[in-house]
Amino acid sequence: MAVPEFIDPKLIGRLEQLELKTNRVFRGRQRGERRSRKRGVSIEFADYRDYARGDDTRHLDWNIYGRLERLFIKLYQEEEDLVFHILLDTSASMDFGTPVTKFAYARQLAAALGYIALANQDKIALTSFATRADKVFRPARGKAQLVKYLRFLDELAPASGTSLSASCRDFAMQSKQSGVVLFISDFLDERGHEEALKHFFARNYEVYAIHLLAKEEKDPPLNGHLELVDAETGEKQEITVTAAVLDAYRKTLEAHCRAIRDWCSARDMTYVPVTTDVPLETFLLSNLRYNGLVT
Repeated sequence: MAVPEFIDPKLIGRLEQLELKTNRVFRGRQRGERRSRKRGVSIEFADYRDYARGDDTRHLDWNIYGRLERLFIKLYQEEEDLVFHILLDTSASMDFGTPVTKFAYARQLAAALGYIALANQDKIALTSFATRADKVFRPARGKAQLVKYLRFLDELAPASGTSLSASCRDFAMQSKQSGVVLFISDFLDERGHEEALKHFFARNYEVYAIHLLAKEEKDPPLNGHLELVDAETGEKQEITVTAAVLDAYRKTLEAHCRAIRDWCSARDMTYVPVTTDVPLETFLLSNLRYNGLVT
């Protein structure tokens, strides 16, 4: 199998041992491989509840009735068709960072998460976005879809400005299934993140907001008099970088990250920050495992 360069072949063996998790119950449109906590009628016993008028008497437990003279209905686990939706930021600001850009790191992460899902017979879908939702990889299942998925990723490139809200609105309107949303972005949008993430509420998505920054953005190696150019608008700004300016910048960035984290936490979304100097394997096996996405 030809694997594009943005996924390390040495990592494949570790990915085979992982699985993506969900902490919510979703109603799938067809039976899948994943065992749901949703209680329906299937073949795997889950629990009992009291009989209520109108219940299917075929699921009464007559053994318990013989012992307790009470009617109980057997409950079963149901197999569920679950989709993991990756939303990948391809705005121009993602094309920043050395030796690995934010976009390159995000694409590697999307490739790894897709591999884990497909290897476990989960459905994976991907939508790229910048000012609007752009290219879409429709929900697919099974390792036979891996080459197609990786080729799709290989064709993506960062360009254009950013509108988180418009992009999330497009996704919410176009997506046909709820599930788990893995939102990978640098969150660099002057209009903020609140209106964007609100679009996930109506469809009851389980959301992981993966906030990706270049290591240079967290700790800029700058000093002296400089002219800064906005990667998306082309706007220029002359500044003199001093220790006080860098300290103010770091405090502003920390406040920005904290605001996203607190907003997500208050709405049962999982905020996961990462910088491009964190090895991808470490992020998968440590950060995402700690936050409950990977097992």
